[in-house]
Amino acid sequence: MEPHESTTAVSAPEQVGLSFLTLAYSLREQVDQHMLTTTGLSLSRTKVLQALADHGVLHQAELAATLGQAPRSVTQIVEGLARLGMVARSGDPEDRRRKTVSITDIGRTALRAAEEAGTHVLRQYFGRLEPQQLALLDTLLAHLDIARTGSKTG
Repeated sequence: MEPHESTTAVSAPEQVGLSFLTLAYSLREQVDQHMLTTTGLSLSRTKVLQALADHGVLHQAELAATLGQAPRSVTQIVEGLARLGMVARSGDPEDRRRKTVSITDIGRTALRAAEEAGTHVLRQYFGRLEPQQLALLDTLLAHLDIARTGSKTG
């Protein structure tokens, strides 16, 4: 029997969860590697550019909070992106210790390329599923997200 064939036995939630974590980690690594190889941008750097494209000018602390990351980690990413000309940093006129960050035209171009590279991998990976399987997976992930956020549906 193939490892992912359907059986009548019920899998334990923790077994399914571990399989999901392993798969998610592997997929993230594949997306990251393809993005890095084809565009020179890692998934982490791409997420910073996406946040800036979506939210506009942000203080570095706001950017870190938006991404759910430690401020120091975001600072290092921003410094690297600034060296490449993909973001611009400037001092806050009201508080010189605070830096604001914005995406540049170079950053927008790089972001589009990185998003296309990531989309390519995701389409290849999830394109293996039949439409019904994809719809079921989407429903299951939405259900798990609702459980994670504590929202209730009718």
